Amino acid sequence: MAAFATLTAAFPTDAQGCALCYQSAAASGGHGQAVLRHAILILLLPAVSLFLGVFGLAFRRRNSSRP
Repeated sequence: MAAFATLTAAFPTDAQGCALCYQSAAASGGHGQAVLRHAILILLLPAVSLFLGVFGLAFRRRNSSRP
């Protein structure tokens, strides 16, 4: 239960405190913020697909070794 609470709790991190990044994103306006949100999703797609691919191969290989 403690591990679940630790993993699901939302704590502020130091990486989100970059003043330059925050100021430039805030000054970009509505269109710029939408572009940043889309860019984050686009950059997330290759990482997630690689993770799922490796996980799928490992799962398939684990199940295929059984008689």
